[in-house]
Amino acid sequence: MTAWKARIIPLLILVFALLLRVEDPQPVQLARLWTFDTYQRIEPRVYDSALPVRILDIDDESLARIGQWPWPRSRIAELVDRLHERGAAVVVFDVLFAEPDRTSPANVVADWPDGADDADLRARVAALPDHDQLLAEAFARGRVVAGFTFTRSRETAPPPAPKAGIGLGGSPPHPFLPAYGAAIANLPALGAAASGVGNINFEADADGLIRRVPLFTQYVAPGTTPTYDDPFKLPPLYPTLGAEALRVAQGAQGFNIRMSDASGEGGVDESSGIADIRIGQLRVPTSGDGHVWLRYTGHEAARYVPAWRLWSDTEPIKADDGIEGAIILVGTSAPGLFDLRATPLNSIIPGVEVHAELVEQILNGSFLTRPDWTLGAELAAFALLGVFLVLLLPRLGVTASAVVCLTAITAGVAAGWFAFTSVGVLIDPVFPALVVLVVYLSSSLITYLQSETQRRQIRTAFGQYLSPALVEQLADQPERLRLGGETREMTLLFCDIRGFTSISEEHRDDPQALTTLINRLLTPLSAEILERDGTIDKYMGDCIMAFWNAPIDDPAHAAHACDAALAMLRALERVNDARRAENPDAVAIAVGVGLNTGECVVGNMGSDHRSDVSAISVSSAFPSVTTMSQKSSLR
Repeated sequence: MTAWKARIIPLLILVFALLLRVEDPQPVQLARLWTFDTYQRIEPRVYDSALPVRILDIDDESLARIGQWPWPRSRIAELVDRLHERGAAVVVFDVLFAEPDRTSPANVVADWPDGADDADLRARVAALPDHDQLLAEAFARGRVVAGFTFTRSRETAPPPAPKAGIGLGGSPPHPFLPAYGAAIANLPALGAAASGVGNINFEADADGLIRRVPLFTQYVAPGTTPTYDDPFKLPPLYPTLGAEALRVAQGAQGFNIRMSDASGEGGVDESSGIADIRIGQLRVPTSGDGHVWLRYTGHEAARYVPAWRLWSDTEPIKADDGIEGAIILVGTSAPGLFDLRATPLNSIIPGVEVHAELVEQILNGSFLTRPDWTLGAELAAFALLGVFLVLLLPRLGVTASAVVCLTAITAGVAAGWFAFTSVGVLIDPVFPALVVLVVYLSSSLITYLQSETQRRQIRTAFGQYLSPALVEQLADQPERLRLGGETREMTLLFCDIRGFTSISEEHRDDPQALTTLINRLLTPLSAEILERDGTIDKYMGDCIMAFWNAPIDDPAHAAHACDAALAMLRALERVNDARRAENPDAVAIAVGVGLNTGECVVGNMGSDHRSDVSAISVSSAFPSVTTMSQKSSLR
């Protein structure tokens, strides 16, 4: 496999990963979100009890002390008044009052059985104040934000009329905002009496966790096609409950939505997005679609005040409970009322706490953002590093590339963590790190397979000509086999059978027997050469050519060659003894062994298609400059 073929698979993996990240399927999104969740789990936002935000909790104990839900609206009206008496800046309801109160006197009388003598009683009871009207009057006496929810059900009820004006900077934000065609709202009298209305919708991610909240949502009436070119026909926008609570608490008249093209000349520019939203004196940076990333503290008991304490004589609400001057969100933690959500830090928390976390982080300016440039930075980072590894891995080697890869991954993770903790910017280092790791592993695997293939070829080619130890050394240093050579001092051995022509004549009628004899002789002689780190260059009929100090260094090459020559003569004696034991008339075989030391050019010689390690004499120690395989005079 050529070098470019070895790089093509890692490059294809890199290109596929880039396309996958641009396409951003759900598994990739969830992996990225898991990274952002991990940041928050390691270092959540620090809860500040001094922030003027509290939750009046309709918890299980409140239900046990005051009665089952829903409470009469007269009780809710009393709750509103008592909160205002204790100095609440605004009371915010994460509770809907969409249907008339069944405990209102007129509704109770309607359910009475018919009686002959109770007409006067019925009239007097029916004349008592309506509970919904009592609640509307309580709403009107102070600052109250009423909640409503958008829905995609078949219901087509519109939301209540917006309470706040919205200023636009740049093109209309509507194309970027979520749209709904129906809503479930409070009774009209309650909505009209409230100082503000905000939607309580959450948009959970695919894994069910709430990480972001849209600050605005648009209402598009069913059967209508929205138009964004005419500023007088734009669909109405509704703030989320927390944003509306902040507006009312500041006494602000409206919001301002600034687009990223705010310096343009208007019109719809869908390549832009929402830059930030102003709520009174508060500036809130958002994502392009108007969402705020929530930076959670996690569940904090100090954030909660049980509702029953409003009516308690033994444990009344005190000044240190933080009600005075605070935004009070009325919600429930009772499991039976089914307002429970999941966040990156808590598998189950009351939904009202999500609104409280949003209000808190806007007040203290602790934001998480993911600017448009983060995607480009992530793509560029792992593309450049991936290409770097693919191109340089064969040169750097597996170990050096691993160090580069590990260093880059560590730097990426550190940069992501630093961006989160220092400036609240969300950068995903995990997907780029995984891609770089896969590219490195695939490139390393291919390089390893190539190396193993080369080693296997070397072992196959030289296993019969070198000792196993030398074969392994050569396999670890395959560069010694490059076409060409180097000059070095070597000792060469040449051995052939004396009188081989006569022996051949004796076996002319049985060439197989001659072959067997030669193999029987050359096998032990070759073994003695290999045991002493010699390299067998070639066999030429009855001849053996071998040399020392190539391709593996052997400082004692002359001694090893002499030792091998003597061992070969002893091995020959053993062969002759074995032949005489088989046949007393067998003629003893004699060999000539020649040795010489001098400078030679040694290397992988031949052609681009086939080559062998061999040596060429360049020293006057040898009779001529020729290949040693032809020097039959060395005997």
